[in-house]
Amino acid sequence: TFLAKGSATLDKLKDLCNEGKEHPSALLQLYTQAVLDITYFEENQLVDEDFPEESSLQKVKELTCILSEPEDLVRECNVNEEPINILGAELLECLYWRKGALLYMYCHTAKERSEWLQENIAIFKKCLNDGVHYLMKMLSFRCPLQINEDASLQDKDTARLLSEGVFSDTHLLAMMYSGEMCYWGLRHCGEGKQESLETTDSTSDRDLGRRSQSVLLDFREMGKTMLMKYVAVCEGPLKGQGWNTTTAKQMLRYFVTSHN
Repeated sequence: TFLAKGSATLDKLKDLCNEGKEHPSALLQLYTQAVLDITYFEENQLVDEDFPEESSLQKVKELTCILSEPEDLVRECNVNEEPINILGAELLECLYWRKGALLYMYCHTAKERSEWLQENIAIFKKCLNDGVHYLMKMLSFRCPLQINEDASLQDKDTARLLSEGVFSDTHLLAMMYSGEMCYWGLRHCGEGKQESLETTDSTSDRDLGRRSQSVLLDFREMGKTMLMKYVAVCEGPLKGQGWNTTTAKQMLRYFVTSHN
């Protein structure tokens, strides 16, 4: 299980720290892997329990903070290096994907609780805002690659994916998830840029985790951008690969018609 795997990684980390021979970057990478494994176990528990209304928000906040710790540690170690140079793009992508996907799953459940939603719309909006920011960050670590005009047909499809910043299925899912969260935001909260987050005490940074995002999204524009990119990739280089665009197109229509 992931818990046992995480525990074994921590034991290995402890031994390496006692030996004192390993480079700090290797230790930080091991610690990050342990964090990813152990929090994955806890996230699965939340999903299995359908995010209990009375306790899950607090648990989501805690997990988000824990998933931010590897980056915090890099900064506290005074190694004068950016986290990406210490942890690498893939581990950082995993950390941000997990934070974004966790908030996506939480909001997916919370939006169906009409009474809770009515009373906690500011918190819901903040969760959406943070979740989309995490996914955007996840998509930003690796630069899209330039297409070579001389590539063969199969290579052209691969090159097109890489030029759109789609390096894995997870990158494509991040586009869909962020577009969907923007759709929920527009439907339930209205235009994403109407108010400053500082106006609502209940959604302060300390309430939703230290890595809370202060810049409010334009749900409509961001949602359109991400879903158009998702549809273009699914119906272009990934056509016939089993990716469904029906829901994405319905949401895109909503972004346009609700504006008119």
